[in-house]
Parts: sequence; C-alpha cells; structure tokens
Amino acid sequence: MSLLIRNGRIVTAVDDYHADIFVEDETVSLIGRDLEVEADRTIDAAGRLVMPGGIDPHTHMDMPFGGTTSADDFETGTRAAAFGGTTSIIDFAIQTKGHSTLEGLETWQEKAAGKAGIDYGFHMIVTDMEDDRLWEMRRLADEGVTSYKMFMAYPGVLYVDDATLFRAMRQAGEEGGLVCMHAENGIAIDEIVKLALAAGNTAPKYHALTRPTRMEAEGVHRSIAIAEVAGVPVYIVHVSCADALEEVRLARAREAQVFAETCTQYLFLDLSHYDHEDFEGAKYVMTPPLREKWNQEQLWRGLGLGDLRSVSTDHCPFSFKDQKVLGIDDFSKIPNGGPGVENRMSLVYNGGVVGGRLSVNKFVDLTSTAAAKLFGMFPKKGTIAVGSDADIVIFNPDRRETISVDNPHTHHMNVDYNAFEGIEVQGISEIVISRGRVVVEDNVWHGRAGGGNFLKRGLFGGPY
Repeated sequence: MSLLIRNGRIVTAVDDYHADIFVEDETVSLIGRDLEVEADRTIDAAGRLVMPGGIDPHTHMDMPFGGTTSADDFETGTRAAAFGGTTSIIDFAIQTKGHSTLEGLETWQEKAAGKAGIDYGFHMIVTDMEDDRLWEMRRLADEGVTSYKMFMAYPGVLYVDDATLFRAMRQAGEEGGLVCMHAENGIAIDEIVKLALAAGNTAPKYHALTRPTRMEAEGVHRSIAIAEVAGVPVYIVHVSCADALEEVRLARAREAQVFAETCTQYLFLDLSHYDHEDFEGAKYVMTPPLREKWNQEQLWRGLGLGDLRSVSTDHCPFSFKDQKVLGIDDFSKIPNGGPGVENRMSLVYNGGVVGGRLSVNKFVDLTSTAAAKLFGMFPKKGTIAVGSDADIVIFNPDRRETISVDNPHTHHMNVDYNAFEGIEVQGISEIVISRGRVVVEDNVWHGRAGGGNFLKRGLFGGPY
C-alpha cells in the first residue's frame, strides 16, 4: 500500500523542515513540498512532528532470569513498544554456558519469529568463549549479529572473567564488531550482599545499598581499559550514575572508542522509590539500581554533551504480584528488571525537549539515529530519507497524558504496574508506521504478530 503524509514538520537528527512524504513498497520514495502523487491513503500531519521511528537498543523479551521469565514476550513487548513510538528493538540472545552461541541465536530466533510486531535484531550475550569457538563470532556477524554483550556482574550465571573478556573482545575487534558491557564489579558486590543478608537486611532497598556507584564506576573503568588493549570499540550499557559517567567522559576525552547509554529509569526515578511500604520497593529492583536523585542532572548533561549516546530502557518486566514476590524474604532473589519500552519516547521528549535540556533534533538522535549508526542499521533505519525504511512516527508535541497502569493510552505492557506511575508527560506518539504499514492509530493496534522483520545488521561503522 502507498501512503502520503502531508503537511508535517519533518524532524531528523539533523533536519527540521515542512514537507510531504510519499511511501511505497515499505520505503520512503519521495519527499517534497505539495507532492502531486496518487496514494492509497493520505494522512494529514499538520501540527505534528514527523520523525523516524524510535529504536530501543536494549530490551529483554521472554528472558529467563531468577527462576522465572520476563513478563513480555516478543508479541506483547513489541506491540507495547509500537504504541510508544518505537519501531525497532535490539534484544539479547543468550549463549548457555558451555554451549554454542549459534545455538543461543537459534533459540532466540524461535522466540521472536511469528510474534514480533515490529522489526528486531539481536546482540549476543557471551557467557564463555574458548579459543576453539572464536570462529563463531565470524558466523554471528555473517548472520547479522554484530554486537556482543558480556557481564562483569552475576557470578555463576552470566559473569565472565577478564581472560574471557579479553579473548572475546580481541576477536570481536578483528571481526569489526562492537562489544556491549554490563559493567559492575560483581565479585565484590556479591560479598557486600552476603554481609547485608547476614545482618538481617532483606528489604528491597538493600538491593541498591549493596551495589554502590563506585562498583559500577570500577567496572566501567576496567572494561574500557581491557577494550582499549584488545582493540575493540565498547558500548557501556545502562549507565546509572555520575561516577560511571565520569569514567566514560575521561575515556572519550582521550579519544578512546567508547560509547554509552543511559535508561529512562535513571533519568526519572531515584533511590527514594525503594522506601515504598508493603514490599512495593521491589518494583524498582533492577541492575544497576536507582541512584540518588542528584545523579539525574549529571546524566542529562551527559546526553546533551554526547558522552551518553543513546537512551534505552533495559525493558525486562516482572509482574509484582507473582514474580517480584519471589524475593519477599530476600532482596537478592527478587527478579531484576522493570518495564519501560512503551514510555521511553514520551518521557525523553518531556524531560528533554519540553524541559529545555535537549533540542528536538537531539531528541531524535538519542531515541533513534545514534542507535541506528552504532549498531549497523543506518540509513535504512534511524532517519527519514529517500530509500530508508518507512518507519515513521507522527508525534503530537502538545498532547499530555499521565502515565499509569490504568491509563489505556500509556500502558500496553504485559505487567501489573508501571514504573513511571503518575508522571505527566507532554508529547505522545499518535500514529506509528512500520515499513509503510500503520501499526498504531487512535490507540488501536493495527499491526500483527509476526509482522516484524529480523534486522540483519552491518558491522560497526567507525567513530561516531
């Protein structure tokens, strides 16, 4: 079906102008003033921003963790993402320790196929990488999986030692890939957790108090140092605090190939959320944990200056009533993660553009373009240009909504709470188009399970 979008204000990471867009065969075909073309459907976007579809480079759909599985699968999670203006995600396939990474990719392809309602790609979580399996990283790249994640946290589950880290980083660098790092000193943190539990401190707030910011900063520093020696660009995921950001800033100042993201929860939520009564603080148990509120302005500053290149969600929801309660007597058993994939675009627009911290172009960059460039999808994704995929959001910059699990305009995620409950946002995605198909309009889902395509991504594109 062909589509004509008229009278919109087109905003990309670098452009801001009024024009019409003609879409045919899933791609943008023409852009110009007062286009005279026949289309199967015309949308009047007057008074609206017309922007590239959002890209969330960090989600965990249908992920086993802590004796349970994240509440959103690829059907419910990608549908919720689309309602919020996100048209592509990069999720994480997981290598089972001792098994092939290619087996892990196959498992996650089966989870997503026939379910994802928007386009999706995968990073590969590497849990071990012996010399005789290094060749798998070349095969993964051939399959379009060109980024690899490793953990310095969760000993005995996802943690990799420094030898494995260096070995895999060196190979990834040779293959032209990008390494994503969960950077915390998990070995030391586990000792701090043991001390807290021995003292009888079992409430949710101790999840945060046993993961100090210095342990995140140490992990960031060490992962950057190893990456520099291994010769690979590194992307630090979910930076939560000023301490960790400072390590990124120092590395970038010496022109190291270091990139980083933060997440919406660290921009809008803080340590005080763990003080909710009746175990409600468990809703905010995620890793890294929420930090003291003063860190938020430092993170916003990092976004504005470019030391933080993207805003993701680390969407990994667990229902409060039947999953978070697994740790009711022991904070260390609370499944780590929270919801957010649906609310990211509105939150960042409200806090950034409306709040005077970001230009509208920078907003598009942080929520779409930067991820497309870093993870081998640009210009197919992340912009509005002739030949690019017609992933387009028609965004009302003036409309307000209060985020709530009870508000059908802000909550379609398959979880029984919203982490951003009660926050009023200005800026709402009203029509969402995925490869030329309207998938959301008037708060109604018009997409379908399986409508999303697998994103076979290119290699890391160099300094950005």
